[in-house]
Amino acid sequence: MKPWILGLTGGIGSGKSAAAEHFSTLGIHMVDADHAARWVVEPGRPALAKIVDRFGEGVLLPDGQLNRGALRERIFQSEDERRWLERLLHPLIGEEIVANLARAESPYAILVSPLLVESGQHRLTQRVLVVDTPEHLQLERTMRRDSVSEGQVRAILKAQAAREDRIKHAHDVLLNDGDLEHLHQQVERLHQFYLGLRGGQP
Repeated sequence: MKPWILGLTGGIGSGKSAAAEHFSTLGIHMVDADHAARWVVEPGRPALAKIVDRFGEGVLLPDGQLNRGALRERIFQSEDERRWLERLLHPLIGEEIVANLARAESPYAILVSPLLVESGQHRLTQRVLVVDTPEHLQLERTMRRDSVSEGQVRAILKAQAAREDRIKHAHDVLLNDGDLEHLHQQVERLHQFYLGLRGGQP
């Protein structure tokens, strides 16, 4: 039987990666949209050439890889440039994700994506799990993890869907406001529940 697809999302610093990792240790096939986003701009792929045509050599590192920091700076300053980049990359990322999900052999597979709702990737899934965290914890965790300023984290939070929007699309919400062990217990409980579902539905 073909596995059904669970979409896993959450804002920056919510702990969605830690949750995804734990699902993975339980034997669930995992596709990370961020990884797909990196693959489509590898040197030699058509998307990277188009990005350089548009933004110039300044968005490349000396070894020919994409300089994400430089590109991020350019698109955060301009809504139009951000939209152009999304129009280029979203379809390619979608194809990469679909191909990878098709290789799944676990009872269900997980698509992890910070922009699951905003990018329309939730349409590839049968069920959506949101890892939700109070905003003060998101700020604290991200600043600690990435050594960035509160202003930078707030800008990213603003670009991502509001918590309310995300939760509106959720079938399940995992509240991650405790320690890692608490998170793992909730993942295991959901995993048992998901094993009993057919096509993502009870």
